[in-house]
Amino acid sequence: MFSRRTLLMSTAFVVAGSQFTLTAPYAAAAEITADEARAIAKEATIFGFPLVDNYRVQHSYFVDKGGPEYKADWNTLVNNARVYTPDDKAIQTPNSDTPYSYVGADLRAEPLVFTVPEIDSGRYYSLQFIDLYTFNFAYVGNRATGNEAGDYLLAGPEWKGETPAGIKDIIRCETEFAFILYRTQLFGPDDIDNVKKIQEGYAVQTLSRFLGEPAPEAAPIVQFLPPLTPDQQKTSPKFFEQLSFILQFCPTHPSEVEIKERFAKLGIGTGKPFDVTTLKPEIVDALSAGMADAWAEFKQFKETELDTGKRSSGDSFGTREHLAGHYIDRMSGAVLGIYGNSKDEAMYPAYFVDDGKKPLTGNAQYTLRLASGELPPVNAFWSLTLYELPSSLLSANDLNRYLINSAMLPDLRKDEDGGVTVYIQHQSPGKDKEANWLPAPAGPFFMAMRLYWPKPEALDGRWKAPALVRSV
Repeated sequence: MFSRRTLLMSTAFVVAGSQFTLTAPYAAAAEITADEARAIAKEATIFGFPLVDNYRVQHSYFVDKGGPEYKADWNTLVNNARVYTPDDKAIQTPNSDTPYSYVGADLRAEPLVFTVPEIDSGRYYSLQFIDLYTFNFAYVGNRATGNEAGDYLLAGPEWKGETPAGIKDIIRCETEFAFILYRTQLFGPDDIDNVKKIQEGYAVQTLSRFLGEPAPEAAPIVQFLPPLTPDQQKTSPKFFEQLSFILQFCPTHPSEVEIKERFAKLGIGTGKPFDVTTLKPEIVDALSAGMADAWAEFKQFKETELDTGKRSSGDSFGTREHLAGHYIDRMSGAVLGIYGNSKDEAMYPAYFVDDGKKPLTGNAQYTLRLASGELPPVNAFWSLTLYELPSSLLSANDLNRYLINSAMLPDLRKDEDGGVTVYIQHQSPGKDKEANWLPAPAGPFFMAMRLYWPKPEALDGRWKAPALVRSV
């Protein structure tokens, strides 16, 4: 018998240095009908896309040492003392306002202790704690914990210890791996040395090192699966192999017993390797059809709920309790902007269409007017960032300008009433307007406004994001 902590790799896995192979087809998958398989595949795709895409990013950051996006090994803090550019391609819709720091947390052997320095109250910073489901299960930062220095303990699902001396708070994660994403506000190019000094004050260490005690026995070595590409995640039945692999690190939550039992009928998340090559051809076809059904539902959800403004982008990010089983919301958050903040931390009014409900394209010209006295209401800062489609990445341009934000206000051209008009188009709007120009690609794009630490009038809907007006 093998426990939930057994570590799988396709049809082979390693436990305590020994390799075992399982090749027998799953009885459950052998007995299921094609229609049942298609329905389960649709549900598992909607449920599992955030987990699989999150795995793709974390693999590129913390596993693939020869890859262009690699940062460091697990449980190691990495500071990125610059903002994101079009060369950063692992995470879709990144912000380009705040230099990032990262920790890929492996919590199986013992907890980690996160140290933050005292930070000036006028500078935004946050640590966003994200589990394998992509739930934002905790925050440290201005809004959540204040600006004082402190040590915080991050514990995995099996840790049962008491609060150690010197720890301000215990943060509990329901999955065995987590991703901690730091954001430190940059006020401008000449502010980068100040950001570096703050980043030098961030620290991460194991609990045993923090206490000066011997380290516990190391967790088994994981034989990580090669991740799927973003395109493969949408069409390849191997998606379900990846999902099943990831679920071994995700103890079943009481609210998801039934959905996990349905997945198990197809052989997903059973504790055994899921190998699509063992399935009958009609079942493999059903998996592909179910995936297509899921992406059709996502498309309808985006067009009817998100593009129309019926649902806020803030509904797609947050805690397990906030999302409350709304898996299509969680999927849309991962597709359109994985690792988005919870609504209290940041809001993301998005522009997929113009005031005439037409998709955005560089063949047109647009204006976004921020009237005097009606700037986005925030305690920290706001920005408007443009992304190419279909990649959802920053768009290269001769100005190396990917956003307009509140720190740029002194340099923006003001309207007669003191407001600001932003020009969004592919060609220059003219030298006299270039200070307010947000360059667009020649083809399709969308934009995301970010309100960091939004004020109550933004959270309760009294403030509305201004319309994007197509002028040509």
